[in-house]
Amino acid sequence: MKAALIIPALNEESAIGDVLNEIPAGLFEQVIVADNGSTDRTSEVAASHGAVVVAEPRRGYGNACLKALTQLREGTEIVAFMDGDGSDVAAEVGTLMEPIEDGRADLVLGSRELGEAERGAVNVHQRLGNLLATFLVRLLFGHRYTDLGPFRAIRVSSLKTLNMRDRNYGWTIEMQIKALRARLRILEVPVSYRQRRAGVSKVSGNAWGSFAAGVKILWTIARLSFASR
Repeated sequence: MKAALIIPALNEESAIGDVLNEIPAGLFEQVIVADNGSTDRTSEVAASHGAVVVAEPRRGYGNACLKALTQLREGTEIVAFMDGDGSDVAAEVGTLMEPIEDGRADLVLGSRELGEAERGAVNVHQRLGNLLATFLVRLLFGHRYTDLGPFRAIRVSSLKTLNMRDRNYGWTIEMQIKALRARLRILEVPVSYRQRRAGVSKVSGNAWGSFAAGVKILWTIARLSFASR
């Protein structure tokens, strides 16, 4: 199946080259790095490693993903997403693709809770936030997720039905809730997660990012719950 990989990136000059080098050869027809307003050489390094670079100066994870999706080649059947800071293990992306290629799933989520996260890779506030968010999803939507991590793959035809709109921290949970409402076949698979990332997390790396992400995720759950009634 024709596949593309999208990597939103913000000031990942020190990490993005290694991330791109780690991607298994021949797996993707396109690797798109969505530069979300970097002030360093992220774009130049990504381009020198063969990625298609698209600029989205409006900050926000969702903005970067939405812009990158406009660059998909016609006929692309699967699109995967991962972070550009080196925390996700790009060599594992094939495990996200296989259930879709085999016809077993429409959306495959990489779960750090089911896999192996290095000591200190997931902070206490991240774990608590994940527990709260996944509990609320189970309570309101009847499905048990273990993680809200960004490492994932989805059938393009399924993604189009979700009408994704969130432009920042709510992107991942919006996809997961809308996938439930669309009755997509959803699978979680264990993935690794690195503590010694080359780049800097824009969420867990600072208190404001963690707080803003947490508020937006909870607001998105509430908004989509109300919309489904």
